Amino acid sequence: SKRTPPRAAPAARPRVYDDLQGTSDRDDELAGGPSFDEGDPPYDDLRAARRSSPTFDEGVSQFDSEPPFKPRRNYVKLWTWAAGIFAALALGSAAAVAYFGPPDWLPVNKPLYGVGEPDLRIEFPQEEQERRTLANGTEYFGARIIVTNTARETRSVPPLLIVLRDARDRIVYSWEITPPQDSLAPGESMTINEATTDVPKLAEYAYIGWAPR
Repeated sequence: SKRTPPRAAPAARPRVYDDLQGTSDRDDELAGGPSFDEGDPPYDDLRAARRSSPTFDEGVSQFDSEPPFKPRRNYVKLWTWAAGIFAALALGSAAAVAYFGPPDWLPVNKPLYGVGEPDLRIEFPQEEQERRTLANGTEYFGARIIVTNTARETRSVPPLLIVLRDARDRIVYSWEITPPQDSLAPGESMTINEATTDVPKLAEYAYIGWAPR
């Protein structure tokens, strides 16, 4: 009879239970997280860390006006100060213009005469105004002026201003006159005899008033 060689024993198959058990062990290791061999920090280190951490005072607000915060500006007070300063400057300027007159550089028509003096009466009689040509060819003008104090109190007498105009009412000449007296008693009068030369030939009319201050 023909002999058949013996068959090799089949290889042993791995048990499913072992595979599953190995997988479960690995999952447990991953789920547990990494393990640290380092020990807990010393107690002294923890106490030092607590001391170095910032502390907050419950009685102090973090929104107080301290660095890096700045106090809020009171705009109402600033505008009030600005308005007060502007009003003071405007009042001072108005008083200066009223007393001294507008400055020369200001492009406005300045008054020809000064502020009136109601208690002082000026007389400038036309019949006592003299106009002639001198021998040397210059023009002469002379006049008589009377100032009277009509008040019951003494009044100071400011300077006077004589203005000469031509036929077209244009100013051709003017000059100031300083009174011989600074003041007049009640009812007192003073006479001023004034004369000047080099008057323009075009001058035809003479006017008088208080000089601007």
